[in-house]
Amino acid sequence: MSPAPAVGQAGLWNIANVLTMVRLLLVPAFVLLMAAQGGHDPAWRSFAWAAFTIAMITDLFDGELARRYDLVTDFGKIADPIADKAIMGAALICLSALDDLPWWVTIVILAREIGITLMRFWVIRHGVIPASRGGKLKTLAQGVAVGMYILTLTGPLATLRFWIMAAAVVLTVATGLDYVKQAIVLRRRGLAAEREQRVQ
Repeated sequence: MSPAPAVGQAGLWNIANVLTMVRLLLVPAFVLLMAAQGGHDPAWRSFAWAAFTIAMITDLFDGELARRYDLVTDFGKIADPIADKAIMGAALICLSALDDLPWWVTIVILAREIGITLMRFWVIRHGVIPASRGGKLKTLAQGVAVGMYILTLTGPLATLRFWIMAAAVVLTVATGLDYVKQAIVLRRRGLAAEREQRVQ
């Protein structure tokens, strides 16, 4: 009787990881495009917007492909969230450095993203909090707002991007507070379960 075939493990060079690496490589390219010609040339800003948009699109597909086709790897688990935060962080910092976006907006968004990442590590042994609808809406609002700020818009579109960014900031804070609440509840339940096991 022949032994059952071993379950294959996804290799490093799969489509999901390649998309993640493309996103990481786009970060320095994006920064260079944003800084070209003093940072306010409409043509170079359009190229920067294209790089940012490609990065956002790859973010939509790499995680879904990894889960659907069993391509989840340790590299992907680490690199994917880093790539997400790197492109968004680079965009926010560039916009604030060019005086196109108030620094407090950048600080609020980055503090939330970094804080929630640290929170995940804090509760990881007790469980995983799934992405909420509000969290996905927050990501969409951030992506659209930042993309509009990268472009040199005027008139009604400039006003529109202000309100989309305002909505993104509100969603960023609200979903961050909700995540903290869920993380605290999850940790308390996990610690209570551990105490019960020790008693038994």
